[in-house]
Amino acid sequence: MARLLLDSTVLIDALRGRPAAARVAGLRRMGTEPWVCAISIEEIWRGLRLIEEPVARRLFNGLRVAPLGAEEGIRAGTWRREFASRGLTLHQADCLIAAAAFGVDASIATANMDDFPMREINVDHWPAGI
Repeated sequence: MARLLLDSTVLIDALRGRPAAARVAGLRRMGTEPWVCAISIEEIWRGLRLIEEPVARRLFNGLRVAPLGAEEGIRAGTWRREFASRGLTLHQADCLIAAAAFGVDASIATANMDDFPMREINVDHWPAGI
């Protein structure tokens, strides 16, 4: 079964009932296992209103959580250092999300393709709001 780690942009659209919600709901039927990273959970959770928490919790309960450990930290730090040496600053959160995806052999679904320039990661473009 293919694995797909959902970035915060996709999760936000799913929670807002945009077409991403139907795509996320249909992943398993299409043979794709949906994953998330604790970084994205935190990003979503900090922006929720209390009334939205039960829906977000249901969404997260249906996703596998990719672990973040020492290897993922090393990989994320290596990417940040390598890209910085080329003049490109990557965000810590994005590198950790990418490292978590790499660790579970998952592609990343995101609206922000430029956040994940790592060659080792397959990135699926899920445009925001569509």
